[in-house]
Amino acid sequence: MKGLTLVPAPGGTPRRARRGGLTDHAVLGTGLFVFTEVMLFAAFMSAFVIVRRVVPADQWPPPHQPRLPFERTAINTVALLLSGLALWISQRALRKLQPAAAVRWLGAAIALGAFFLAFQGAEWAALLKQGLSLTSSQIGSFFFLIVGAHALHAAVAIVLLVYCWFRLRAGRLKHSVFGAIQLFWYFVVLMWPVIYLGVYR
Repeated sequence: MKGLTLVPAPGGTPRRARRGGLTDHAVLGTGLFVFTEVMLFAAFMSAFVIVRRVVPADQWPPPHQPRLPFERTAINTVALLLSGLALWISQRALRKLQPAAAVRWLGAAIALGAFFLAFQGAEWAALLKQGLSLTSSQIGSFFFLIVGAHALHAAVAIVLLVYCWFRLRAGRLKHSVFGAIQLFWYFVVLMWPVIYLGVYR
């Protein structure tokens, strides 16, 4: 039937679900939101770069402040990028009407995203113990503002991915919803390397 799309259920017969205006509105709305968030992070990063250039290289990081763990955070970065790849594979499996595979890959994307957040939390705890805080210095203020804002976006996106996982298992996941949440997660994934290379170095 025109205007419908198949939504497969794991181990069952694909169901039909309405498609059309909702798809466009969900993805377009998420796209506009993502655009505003990109502008927000661009402003944060621009301010950080300006401050970084003013401070002499031999005084960065500021005295009595720890150097950010660039090498160790590379592990976290790889995990998040793999999460984005797993989500892409999940979507391809869903398009091929392979719901069981889609569920597995979506679960892998969620697990890798959760690892990223847990690793970030451990990193924050270690830096706080070393004296880096929101009020300890300029680097502390920018670090917790920029990285904290990203972590908040990641946490919200993971909750939405978990919602998709349950809906997909039940065979009730709408392509429009999945597409919009995918776009949001790809924003989280692709924004992180920019933050990582801009803030941690």
